[in-house]
Amino acid sequence: MIIIHARFQLQPEQEQAFLEEIRPLVAASRAESGNISYDLMKDTEKDNVYTMVELWTDSSAVEDHNKSVHFTAFANKAPEYLAARLDVKLYKVEEINR
Repeated sequence: MIIIHARFQLQPEQEQAFLEEIRPLVAASRAESGNISYDLMKDTEKDNVYTMVELWTDSSAVEDHNKSVHFTAFANKAPEYLAARLDVKLYKVEEINR
């Protein structure tokens, strides 16, 4: 399983536009084969900071997602919303069954 955390620090005046733009990305990503979950979380301590928490079955699913029309369209527009560089962390994990 692959977990991705993508942290967005937004320009305050761009927050609403960012949310409108990212909603279709979330819906389309959740419908992708290989997606387990795709959730946008708002930071409760920092203004204008969001983290996308993504769970994927494997790296092939992530590669397909990164090539998708909805992802590339969003990625091309994202810089206009950001106040700082996008911070992305990718983790390969092993599920522990108890």
